[in-house]
Formats: sequence, C-alpha cells, structure tokens
Amino acid sequence: MVGRRPCFDQSGISFLVKMNFEIGRGIMKRQAIVVALLLAGAFGILNRQTAQAQESASIQATATIIAGITIIGTNDLVFGTVLPGVNKSVDKATSGFAGEWQISNGTVNSEISVTLTLPDSLQHTTNPTGMRMVFNSTDASYDDGTGGGQAAPAGVFDPNGPVARRVSGVGTMNLWIGGTVMPRLTQTGGDYASDVTMTIAYTGN
Repeated sequence: MVGRRPCFDQSGISFLVKMNFEIGRGIMKRQAIVVALLLAGAFGILNRQTAQAQESASIQATATIIAGITIIGTNDLVFGTVLPGVNKSVDKATSGFAGEWQISNGTVNSEISVTLTLPDSLQHTTNPTGMRMVFNSTDASYDDGTGGGQAAPAGVFDPNGPVARRVSGVGTMNLWIGGTVMPRLTQTGGDYASDVTMTIAYTGN
C-alpha cells in the first residue's frame, strides 16, 4: 500500500509556520539570556579583580614656621664735633661712636641677609642743607660669637651691598658700622642727622 502524504490546508500550513517561528524565537531568547548571564559574570569577575588590585596610602603635609628674628639699634653712629672743610671718620671698632645693632631670637645657625639703607648725607635739623657722608667697603663688621667682639670681630663686610651671614649657635649677632663725613668750608653750623637702617631676613638656606 502506497504511503499517503499528509495533506494540509492553508490554515494548517500557517499554524506550522507560526509554531516553528515561536519555537525559534524561544531558542533565541534563551541564547540571549545565556549570553547576557555570561557577560554579567565576566564583568563581575573583572570588577572584583580590579578592586582587589587597587591599593591606597596617605601621607601628611607638614611645615614649621621659623620664629621671628629680632633686631634693635643699640648705638648711634656719632661723629661729634666736626670742623668746616675737614673730613672726619669714625671707625667701626670705636666703642660708643660706631653704629651698632644687635640681632637676637634667631634660629640657630640659620642664614640671614643683611641690607643697609645708607644716606649720602647728614641733613641739618633746621635748615634745608646737607653734609656729605660716605661709607667704604670695609666700614662694617659683625660678630656671631666666634670672634672677640667689636675690637676683634668675626668678620668685615661692605655696607654698600647686601650680604649673607649665619647667626650664632645661640641665635645672636652683633653688627657695627663706621663712616666718614665731608663738610664744606662753608658748611652751615648746627646739628645734622640722618637715618641708617639695617634690614635682615631669613634666606631659607
């Protein structure tokens, strides 16, 4: 007996096509879900590995402010009586006449810059006239405790430019200055004065 082939009408064929489509779509959904799960697992492992590979550490930022240094003028530069037309000098080693400053409260063995603001003349105290004054390259000296004081200081320096020196092991230093006045023959009589200013500052060295 010859086998008979199934006979489907149009509605049956449509049913089979639809059923095959639904089956295929279900398989694709399951495959998509599996892929998504695999990707999620991979990303989770990667994130855990990244987190496990990261380490951190902290340090502190610190600073110490150096205490303020102190300077005072302890003696004026005194020329005394001056004759018209006759130059008069005061040596830096002459106690009571040479100008003097004292530095204290300095940081031990720290370097400081020393700058002098020097006048080029003494000004009459009541008249608008001046008397010339000069400072040479050896007119200033200092003692940081390693010398013998004003008469035998630790060193000599030029007051016309800034210099760098170190304060002593106890944070002190003494400095002295001399100079020369040069009055004219016609110099007006009377008292003369001008400021000689010393400025100091830490250099950081």
